Amino acid sequence: MKVKDIKGQGQVDEITLKIVSKSEPREVRGGSLKVCECTGEDKTGKIKVTLWNADIDKVSEGCTIKITKGWAQVYQGDVQVSSGKFGTLEVIE
Repeated sequence: MKVKDIKGQGQVDEITLKIVSKSEPREVRGGSLKVCECTGEDKTGKIKVTLWNADIDKVSEGCTIKITKGWAQVYQGDVQVSSGKFGTLEVIE
C-alpha cells in the first residue's frame, strides 16, 4: 500500500514509510498512554503517523518503518496511519 492509496478510515494491510519528522511525545488519558505524531513519506506523498507507547522509542527521524495490519483514520482534518492495538510496527532501516 502507498500513501496515495490511503483516503480515509480503514485497514492498512502494509505500508512502508520513511520518517521525516517526529514531535515530542505527550501523555493522554490522564497519563495512562503516551502518543507521538510523526510525518512519514514514500514516493507517492506524505502522511501523519501516530505512535503509541513503546513504539515511540523505536522510531527516530530518518528511519524507515513498516506498519502491518494497522489502520488509517481522519483526525482533525488530516489522514493518519498507526499500528494501533492489533497491528505491528517494525523499524527496517
